[in-house]
Amino acid sequence: MDDDIMDYEEEKRDRSPSPIRFESNSKLKGKGKVIDQPEIAPPTDDNLPWVEKYRPKTFNELVSHKVIISTIEKFIEEHRLPHLLFYGPSGTGKTSTILACAQKLYGPKWKSMIMEMNASDTRGIDTVREEIKTFASTRKIFSSGFKLIILDEADAMTQQAQNALRRIIEKYTQNVRFCIICNYVSKIIPAIQSRCTRFRFSPLELDQIETRLNFIIDAENVNITQEGKNALMKLSGGDMRKALNILQSCHAAYERIDENAVYNCTGNPEPQSIKDIVEAMSGNEFTAAYSMMMKIKTEKGIALQDIIMDIYKYLESYQLPADVRIYLLDNLANIDYRLAKGGTEKFQVSALLGTFKNALELVQQN
Repeated sequence: MDDDIMDYEEEKRDRSPSPIRFESNSKLKGKGKVIDQPEIAPPTDDNLPWVEKYRPKTFNELVSHKVIISTIEKFIEEHRLPHLLFYGPSGTGKTSTILACAQKLYGPKWKSMIMEMNASDTRGIDTVREEIKTFASTRKIFSSGFKLIILDEADAMTQQAQNALRRIIEKYTQNVRFCIICNYVSKIIPAIQSRCTRFRFSPLELDQIETRLNFIIDAENVNITQEGKNALMKLSGGDMRKALNILQSCHAAYERIDENAVYNCTGNPEPQSIKDIVEAMSGNEFTAAYSMMMKIKTEKGIALQDIIMDIYKYLESYQLPADVRIYLLDNLANIDYRLAKGGTEKFQVSALLGTFKNALELVQQN
């Protein structure tokens, strides 16, 4: 009897599952094989977009708006920094300026003293009441002075959120300073505008963009021709961010960056194509001009809105009678508006041709 019991216990132990062994986090078990988990390399400066990699960190590295920078430096030296409102086109240095200001104010540990939010992502009243109010109502332990809240793209905030924000700005001035950044100051309610010192950031001059581009071109060993650099600065339109993004894209796609490489990479119409279109509309019969325009659009893959914008710039070099220029600009604006609202490109090409034919008749009458 005892022998039978012992045999049963041995058989039970043989059928019981083997104990589970846990592998380390760096290995996974699958189909009887141990597989090494690939390690993720930490991010480096080489992986960053050039816009962030070469973002100015001090006031001395900023290439433009010296009057604004000197005024803010004076505020900091006198310990009288007000609430700030930066507005102007994209890529003109608004965010870089306030980040440089934060580093000058707080030193190496500046990140613990600021709250940076993109208001286009979190733009509702709940964000203002919870996150912003909580940060603004508290003070740092063992730290004197005020903290800084940066609200980027604040023109995307709702009306209710802006109304809630104005009271917080006023109530917690001892604890915090606000820097509100936007593209269109008209979308910021007057109550907030009146509580801030406003600074307008205008588009950068071409020589200012070229100075920064030359520094980055040398640092990254970019092979670019002078024609390519000129095309790059022309397409940037005073937007440093746009210029750097185009430069990095062209550097990744081409070993040598010339004018054609820049236009091919961005999809913008080449100057010669715009010249051919204007000459065709001015000199050819309506049907022939229409066929040529559609051929250029198809072969080059150009959008009509880009053509209209470049025609506008092209006409700036022409001396036209005042009434003709007004007629052309008014109709170009109407065509661009109809395209933005979903108008058919074929119809708008015909409207563009008709506009030029009528403008030629006005020139002849003058």
